[in-house]
Amino acid sequence: MNTQSQDFIHLCQPDGGKSCGACCGLYNYADSSRASLAARLARRTARYRATVREPEDLSAFAAWVRETEDMTKRYEVIHCCEYAGFLDDEQRRVGCLLHPMQNAGKDRRDVSFYGRELCDGHFCPSYHFLSRPEKLALLYTLDDWYLYGLCLTDIDLVKEWFRFVSDAVCETPDPERFRSAPLRDIARAYFAFKLDWPFRDDAVNRLGKYYFDGSQYMIRHIDYDALGMARSRFDKIFLSLTSTFRDAGEVRRAEVLIQDTIDAFVRDYAGA
Repeated sequence: MNTQSQDFIHLCQPDGGKSCGACCGLYNYADSSRASLAARLARRTARYRATVREPEDLSAFAAWVRETEDMTKRYEVIHCCEYAGFLDDEQRRVGCLLHPMQNAGKDRRDVSFYGRELCDGHFCPSYHFLSRPEKLALLYTLDDWYLYGLCLTDIDLVKEWFRFVSDAVCETPDPERFRSAPLRDIARAYFAFKLDWPFRDDAVNRLGKYYFDGSQYMIRHIDYDALGMARSRFDKIFLSLTSTFRDAGEVRRAEVLIQDTIDAFVRDYAGA
């Protein structure tokens, strides 16, 4: 029996224009750039469609993935699922190639690393820690699977910015306002920092605020004392953006970039 309420928001596969594959380990590959992941997923999907006919074909498919792809990970403990691929011909949605909707109603997820029950019932922390307005605003703002997955799973990146803009406009912004310009475009500009942040540390063992050492993970804090300054009000955002700073001047420039998106939001929100 379906116990989900009518207010439930499906973040994994919210619509036909995007989806999130983070729980499949998609961003845990050492090379998790857009180009690399898109090529990996497209190649897998084509192979799956061409070769998998019966359940006994699945092990050969998984072996082919492991033998022909670079499986180097950021974090050894997180499994990178061989069965993640594109779900649509337009390559706008990522997800499970084993799902019954991809196999004429046949559920093949029992062969996956985590098994059908866990894959079917797992909900990431974002389901629990993002508020309903934050979830809806994110869904209305982003229409790109790659950026959507990166932002959806970075709770601090989302909650901190919405906290700043909510405080500035003295209310929780109506998510419906994010359906169209200019507020949608302003929010997109902020979330796009995940892709082109000028102060990002490109070390392959870093993702957001975490850095990895084999099976261990830690938070990479910013040493503001060494920079000769107090902790930035945007510290959590900076950590989410995998920031590294050489001096206080770079921190100040980074603060201006974030503040500009907040100021732009406030101006257009108040003027509408």
